Amino acid sequence: METVVVLFNRDLRVHDHPALSEACAVARQVVPLFVFDPAIAARHRRDFLHACLHDLRSSLRALGGDLVVRHGDPVAHAVRAAREAGASAIWASEDVSPLARRRERRLAEECRAHRLEFRLFPGVTVVPPGALRPHSTRQRSGSHYRVFSPYWRAWSATARRPVLGAPRRVRLPPGIDPGVLPEASPEPYGIVRGGESEGRRRLARWVSEGLPRYAGTRDRLAGRTSMLGAYLHFGCVSPLEVVERAGGRPGGEEYVRQLCWRDFHYQVVDAFPEMGRRDYRPRGVRWRRDEETEAAWREGMTGVPIVDAGMRQLRAEGWMHNRVRLITGSYLTKHLGIDWRAGLEHFAEWLLDGDMPNNCGNWQWVAGTGNDTRPHRTLNPLRQAKRFDPKGEYVRRYVPELACLPDTLIHEPWKARGGVAGYPATPLGGELKI
Repeated sequence: METVVVLFNRDLRVHDHPALSEACAVARQVVPLFVFDPAIAARHRRDFLHACLHDLRSSLRALGGDLVVRHGDPVAHAVRAAREAGASAIWASEDVSPLARRRERRLAEECRAHRLEFRLFPGVTVVPPGALRPHSTRQRSGSHYRVFSPYWRAWSATARRPVLGAPRRVRLPPGIDPGVLPEASPEPYGIVRGGESEGRRRLARWVSEGLPRYAGTRDRLAGRTSMLGAYLHFGCVSPLEVVERAGGRPGGEEYVRQLCWRDFHYQVVDAFPEMGRRDYRPRGVRWRRDEETEAAWREGMTGVPIVDAGMRQLRAEGWMHNRVRLITGSYLTKHLGIDWRAGLEHFAEWLLDGDMPNNCGNWQWVAGTGNDTRPHRTLNPLRQAKRFDPKGEYVRRYVPELACLPDTLIHEPWKARGGVAGYPATPLGGELKI
């Protein structure tokens, strides 16, 4: 094979990239292509994305190639790049979001029309979304697992492909204009900087230093976990490599289980593409929309310190502890009765690691319309705060107007005599009790 175009999307790395590795192995020349799609508004993830692309270009140049950058419709530019380079194939990593699936269908049609080979490769998940099918009658839904525990057992037992190294060499066809990348901001939004190089450094440090403590500290709200979510979302690190490096180590099983949840949500969305619009398991809930209430929740002014701390952290850092995501989501849906789609939209805008399948799966889980086997489960924010932030370290960090309160009142400021200036006197929806 003479030339292959490899279309990058959410796989911005050179290590363990099956499409890139195969192209470099069988083709004499490879066109690594990334297209800025106007249909995808990067919003607050823009700076992280730019850093990822600069790092990817550096890695490809070190291998003898380059990252070709275009702006517009990815399908049109992929076909155009193939024609300019004389390529016979366009390859990409398979994804599951409705937008990605539409792009893949259009690309397949255009490749047929132009007599180009089109192939999709694994790499976005550990186990491909359609690879595991339930066997028991209770689990049968036609195409996927609806409950996590049996999926976890099947996922843990399945054979996996080997982790691939970076290609030894990438040969770009002569005469291809690589295009110009936007400058990466010196002060990016969030608390992590994008790119495979940084992601791999964080992974190595996490496996050696953080993972052994993970099981005992994972729910401590004032602490940090691996902080690999954004790197997984943009594909700066391979989820398979993360699992292989973490598995079998102290703390590894607990951490790998969280990555299995990621794959679980992907296979659900693969089977139910409307996960972001419709209840997965309709419960007859009459959701409401209330702009004033939703605005107070978004801005961290609900009067519930643990909720407000989480919402302020989200806007300041582009990240939030997983348990706080569940607490804030449960409060919005179960306590205030607000439509889960309002929360989904806000998280999708601000989270650096805002995977569509994970975001949808988690929001429907807390709302009781998704894959939770206990749909009426409610996380009491006061009980959660006193258990996982007993001294208020997390709250004091993100709600500074409450820093003067003693530990006994930090999570219940409405009990303070005279209240706290600048902070709601009572929580939205009324006082909370354990």
